[in-house]
Amino acid sequence: MSLEGVLNTEGSNAGGIFVQFNQDCTSLVAGSSSGYHLFALTPDDGVEEIYASRSGQDTCLVDRLFSSSLVAIVTVAAPRKLYVCHYKRGTEICNYSYSNTILAVKLNRSRLVVCLEESLHIHNIRDMRILHTIRDTPPNPRGVCVLSPDVERCYLAYPGSSALGEVQIFDAVHLNAKCVLSAHDSPLAALAWSMCGRRLATASERGTVIRVFAVPERTRLYEFRRGVKRCVSIGCLAFSACGQLLAATSNTETVHVFRLCEPARDDAPPDGWLGWLSQAVTAGAGYLPGAVADVLAQGRAFAAARLPASGHRAVVAVTNVPKGGAGNAGGAGAASGAGGARLLVATSAGVLYVYALAAEGGECTLLRTHRLIEDAAPAHGDARPRPDGTPTS
Repeated sequence: MSLEGVLNTEGSNAGGIFVQFNQDCTSLVAGSSSGYHLFALTPDDGVEEIYASRSGQDTCLVDRLFSSSLVAIVTVAAPRKLYVCHYKRGTEICNYSYSNTILAVKLNRSRLVVCLEESLHIHNIRDMRILHTIRDTPPNPRGVCVLSPDVERCYLAYPGSSALGEVQIFDAVHLNAKCVLSAHDSPLAALAWSMCGRRLATASERGTVIRVFAVPERTRLYEFRRGVKRCVSIGCLAFSACGQLLAATSNTETVHVFRLCEPARDDAPPDGWLGWLSQAVTAGAGYLPGAVADVLAQGRAFAAARLPASGHRAVVAVTNVPKGGAGNAGGAGAASGAGGARLLVATSAGVLYVYALAAEGGECTLLRTHRLIEDAAPAHGDARPRPDGTPTS
């Protein structure tokens, strides 16, 4: 749920603000030229800034440990140095320097992992001691890696090849290799763990197919086709807390949501030509070439949201607003009704979009637009929101 590889060759934020949701998607962090900011996501589809460092240091990476006071920071001025801070006290807990540029930082309640292009450093979150270093990993210039939020299944996933979509799974508690997944034919672009640490979502640089595996069993559970018209760059994958929905952002204006549970079956045939085609594929699977049958049998998006502007990196989260929690702030949020699933999309333009995700799927409705950092320039095509967070006309 982060924007990986945001540093360009000059060592600055590549065209925008760094944004990332915390591990349970209850808050959002942003790094900008003025420092870093922490935001709480409120039950009325709002956003509340709870801290702004205003250090004047261009911050290119920041992560918060759940809803605690612990934050990890990397600045443009010192891209090889990690700062771990207690933001409520305004104090630095420790700092570590590494041999190369830090590309990603991952946290859970047991471990902190620092990703460099050809190594991974695993720290004990309690005292920040380095417990283990995975050296000579395949070149990983985008810093693609994910750490499971669940400490009982504290697995670290990272690319096992720079030519193929191979995933290495490492046990960050027992400090040993767990298994290897052959996920794609092309190099990996994005990874995501479910909250329970039992499922891993993968996408390759081709961007057409997203797969979900059971870990450590290495069983392929689901396969989804994002589209058939063009290859895209997948920027972020994210599971819902319940593990039944998976969202994906890309370099296009469309955010896709896939459902990981089979819909209830009845005697009525599926709607539409895709439903008819699915039935035909099932009936004639033995007569079709294997590659053709695989493509036709892949799942399609359950829901989708269209961003007002494209061309910005985006991270996504699927959350749930309790009944009676939404609509208290008036405006478009009030019209959305009581509670329900939400699709949250934060972009490197410094904007957070809040969409209603209907139980039946389909097109998601834009409820709120929040500009996270006021000095950020509006994205092309974005309307600056009103003070209550609703979109302007």
